[in-house]
Amino acid sequence: MNAVIPHADARPSSPSGALPAGGAWHVRAADPALAEVAETVRALLAPHLPDAPGGAPLELVLGLDELASAPPLGVSPDGGADPVDEGYRLRVDADGITCHGRTPAGVFRGATTALQLIATGRIPYQEMTDAPRYAWRGLMVDPARSFLTPDEVRRIIDLAALYKLNVLHLHLTDNEGWRIELPGTPALTPPGAEFYTAAEYRGLQEYAARRFVSVVPEIDLPGHCATLRAAVPGLPPAPAPAGLADRFPFVPPLDLTDEATRAAVARVLTEVCALTTGPYVHIGADEAFGATPESFDASVRELRALVRDLGKRPVAWQESSRAGIGPGDIAQYWVDVAMMDLPDTAEELAARPELVAAGRTMEIITALKNFFAPTDDDLRRTVEGGGRVLLSPQSHLYLDRPYAAEFAPPEQAAEAARLGFDGYRPLGVRHTAAWDPGACPVPDANVAGVEATVFAERFKGFEDVSVLLLPRLASVAEAAWCGRAPEWAEYRERLAHHGRVWADRGLPYFASTEVDWR
Repeated sequence: MNAVIPHADARPSSPSGALPAGGAWHVRAADPALAEVAETVRALLAPHLPDAPGGAPLELVLGLDELASAPPLGVSPDGGADPVDEGYRLRVDADGITCHGRTPAGVFRGATTALQLIATGRIPYQEMTDAPRYAWRGLMVDPARSFLTPDEVRRIIDLAALYKLNVLHLHLTDNEGWRIELPGTPALTPPGAEFYTAAEYRGLQEYAARRFVSVVPEIDLPGHCATLRAAVPGLPPAPAPAGLADRFPFVPPLDLTDEATRAAVARVLTEVCALTTGPYVHIGADEAFGATPESFDASVRELRALVRDLGKRPVAWQESSRAGIGPGDIAQYWVDVAMMDLPDTAEELAARPELVAAGRTMEIITALKNFFAPTDDDLRRTVEGGGRVLLSPQSHLYLDRPYAAEFAPPEQAAEAARLGFDGYRPLGVRHTAAWDPGACPVPDANVAGVEATVFAERFKGFEDVSVLLLPRLASVAEAAWCGRAPEWAEYRERLAHHGRVWADRGLPYFASTEVDWR
């Protein structure tokens, strides 16, 4: 079950052989219920077809069929009580490729495998059956800090769909920007600001749904709230630990026990929930630096209650577990102190040029360790409370990590040095591919799924996002689909053919010297 050219479970058909690469392809729905799926598959395939194809046309046939596949672990992004059956069966023979599934979603996943085979030019005769390990397979992008146009978001949705991801998590708000139009609070999106109109946001959700991708909006509170404070002046700061403001500058988190603050937030969430067609809304709840534990807990409980009262299901970062957590809650696990990979001494700090360049001092590092110390218990709290864990460990799934200079081809050396969050140790593509979701100490019953993230504190624009995502997103997608890390030598060989996939789609990528690109 591999998201990047599934082949580990493939059984070669007889006689042996392969379809010609670069031929003409016709996508046909064998069942009327798959007409829209076929149309979407044609659109996804179009960038990979030659301008003047030669040879006899080949068919990619889509059909519905009863299949037996094990249900995936985790939470269904579409809100159903049971995860959608995304299993499929694929056959390649002399006539072309056929994809069958029990559901349109399963047929579509099989078709994306076919698209990868066609796009990479590796189409041996074979049969395979395949199904995902995890029901929630997501990608978070950060238009709050670096705006992505609707067309650029659509390109990311296509990329996610191509690698069988089924959630796009939009980090829509932060200190640096507010990116969704809410007529009830127009000051959030003043003239000249970049944001998604209500119509554009609806359009993105419709576009994603046709690719079996659910959109999850994030309104990040009670911290990360500078844009909301600017739009609604006079909201009081949350109670802060004594002496903190005198040592470190920060934007005061919101205090949702204050009635005016609660009313402003309720107005915002009411509009966001009304605009969102999917069942989930992310409330943030991370890094509320400058709030007492009691204030933070009260605010998180209120945010959860507001979203539930509006008919949606709240998702929050792992810190939300400290406000209590139950079977209906999802906590997105992203960090613990060990994962932060911070030095313990001045000598160790001196050996970390990326931290020195970022202005980290031992005082700041000590403060960070103290602030994040409670994260060491967030996973335990979530599991013991019966909540679900969405796996997004910073160590491997934060794709804004810089690439290590030693793996940069000469023409991308400056780009590698520029991109990525400056507090992370630069590492290579193999490091990300080594992540094994099964090694996380979370019982199967408490897993919500897997999600990669790419925050935008230190870069700007779509091309930067693309280079940080590729090639690393492919291995995260594979781990989310298969439930295990790929074997590097075998995976590296498969990945080498995907540079042409990204080039066909006009997606810049980091051509790491760890891979012998074809």
